[in-house]
Parts: sequence; C-alpha cells; structure tokens
Amino acid sequence: MDFYSGHVGDYQIFCVDLQLLNLNIMNCNFLKILGLVAFISLLPGSEAEAQTRIVAHRGYWKAPGSAQNSIASLVKADSIGAFGSEFDVWLTADDSLVVNHDRVFKGVNFPEASAEVVKAIRLDNSERVPYLSEYLEAAKKASGPRLVLEVKTFGNDSLRQTLACEKITEMVDASGLRDRVDYIAFSLFACKELHRLAPDRPVYYLNGDLSPAEIKKLGFAGIDYSYKAMSAHPEWYDEAKKLGLEINVWTVDSPEIMKELLDKKVDYITTNRPDILQELISNP
Repeated sequence: MDFYSGHVGDYQIFCVDLQLLNLNIMNCNFLKILGLVAFISLLPGSEAEAQTRIVAHRGYWKAPGSAQNSIASLVKADSIGAFGSEFDVWLTADDSLVVNHDRVFKGVNFPEASAEVVKAIRLDNSERVPYLSEYLEAAKKASGPRLVLEVKTFGNDSLRQTLACEKITEMVDASGLRDRVDYIAFSLFACKELHRLAPDRPVYYLNGDLSPAEIKKLGFAGIDYSYKAMSAHPEWYDEAKKLGLEINVWTVDSPEIMKELLDKKVDYITTNRPDILQELISNP
C-alpha cells in the first residue's frame, strides 16, 4: 500500500493512494482526515506507536491529597492521563489481599498480620489501607489507566506465593478488569505462577538479573528493570527490542534520565513524577 504525507497547519496527515481507495483528496472532509490519521498512527513503526508511556509509581502520590498506593493516587494518575498506575498487593496472614508497598508499615508486618489489623492503619492522606477488592472497584470508575499490579512476596514459601497469585488473578478476573491488568514481581517463581494463571496477560520480571534472551524463553512480555540494572547492561536495550520484548525502566524521577530513556525509545518509564515526564514528552 502506498502512502503520501503532507501537512495541515501543525498536524501531519497521510492519505492513501487514490487508485487504491478511490478517494478524492480535494473532497476529504475533516472526519475522513481524522480517520486516516488514526489509522496511520497504529501502523508498526509509527511515531505514535513508538512514544514512551508513563506509569505512575504507586499511583500519582505526589499530588495534593494523595498517598502511596491510596485510591486517591489511582484517581489522580487517571486525572492526568497516565498510561498506567502501579500498585502493590500483599497476602495477609488470614489470606486477605491488601494494597501497600512496605512489608512493615507503621509498625505492622503485613504478611504476618490479619486483615483487621491492617485495615485499621491510616495512610498519610487519612485513607485506610485498601483491600484489593476496593482498589479494583475504584479502578472501574477510573477507566483510563492500565493497572500494573505488583505481587509482593516475602521469603521462599512457594505455597504462599502460589496462593497469593491464585487469589489475585481470581479477584482480577471476577472484577471484569482482566484486560487492563499487567503483572509484575521480583520473585521469579511468582512471575512463573502469574504467567501460568493468566497466560494472556503481560508478566514482567523486576529483579534485573536475567538477560532479555532468558526472559523471552520464559514467555514473559518484557523486562521491567531498574535504571541501575539497565546501566550495568546497556546492551539489553537493543537485545530486548530485537527479541520483540517490551522495556520498562524504574523508578526514574530525574528529568535528565527521563530524557535519556525517551531518546532510547523505551516502552514505559515508571516514575514518582508522572507530571514531569508528561511535560517532557509533550514538549521535547
């Protein structure tokens, strides 16, 4: 198929070969032009496809009235148009699923505590620690962001890790949000379990100690490594792309490093400052 490019004002448009579509460009109305632009933007190698996407780390918790892993942080990530909002899930001692990052938070050891004890904790914005079910219910109303769910694990108890993965994927599926959830974990065992339980959903390994080739063999969607890990293996950027793997780099709050990663055209950047990254993408 042949394509021709031109400009209307500040917007580049593309029109398909006239003989192929029998389209009279002089009579194209605005809606047809928009349709062509949208079509071309989805073609492999297009600028829109290549644009780095923003993942708000633990939600947009730097915003006023927010807190890490709060429901407010999810809502605020949605309000600024972040592509994704990352959050962390623990399995409590009585097998409940709660959203929080730290294993020990405000004196409570989450995997050793009951849900009743955990739910009594107030976050810095006065919200209570959310159940995963509450978080997912809020996500239905925040229809924009991809939900990047990190399964938190402690120790090498494979039975507890399997139980956590089973309960999480079951709850996600029951919520109707399966198609919006990506899974991440530092535990390789947990990643394998997530891939087994949700083979159609993207799973990313966080620990940074496996090459792109090893990740590809495991069937994961890509590498989700710290900037430090990627700096130790700069060749992994090109290796991952050649293997068709996605690349996410975390947790990047420096504008200089953001610019470096934008130049590398990584797929995602996870950041505590989605507002800054958004400005850099909008005004390169």
